[in-house]
Amino acid sequence: MKQASLIAVTCCIVLAPARAAEGIVTYKSLAPDVAFDLAQSALQQCRKDGYQIAVVVSDRFGAPLVELRDRYTPVGALDIAKGKAWTSITFTRNTSDFAKAIKDGRIGAGLVGLPGVTPLAGGVVIEAGGSLLGAVGVAGAPGGDKDEACAKAGVDAVQDKLDF
Repeated sequence: MKQASLIAVTCCIVLAPARAAEGIVTYKSLAPDVAFDLAQSALQQCRKDGYQIAVVVSDRFGAPLVELRDRYTPVGALDIAKGKAWTSITFTRNTSDFAKAIKDGRIGAGLVGLPGVTPLAGGVVIEAGGSLLGAVGVAGAPGGDKDEACAKAGVDAVQDKLDF
């Protein structure tokens, strides 16, 4: 009987860490300093191209980490940029791809009416090592393709800090 009790106690001690690990989730997170560098790089690219824009970098849950608005950019552009970043995170794709999928009928058009969904080009997911880290949204350039180019330039500028 003592031996059976000893085996039972030993199993509980050995298996306890494994059971505790089941209740813990580990994920990669975008560092605020990297998010700031990304936003600044996107803003600088658009300035270089002659555009005044707003840029929002969000974490993997869609919460903004950084919001920047150039001097002459309308305040409303921040909300649009935030919507683009949130849409990219929520649907795990660039917003230009999301808009095309709606147009082609691969995604239901009813999603457009949901709060916060912004199916305009300019939202880009931030990924590294197979992990979704966040998204960047840019608004204010004369066309979503130009917004997206600036967003991608921002991601490219910090990609070496993201790869792990």
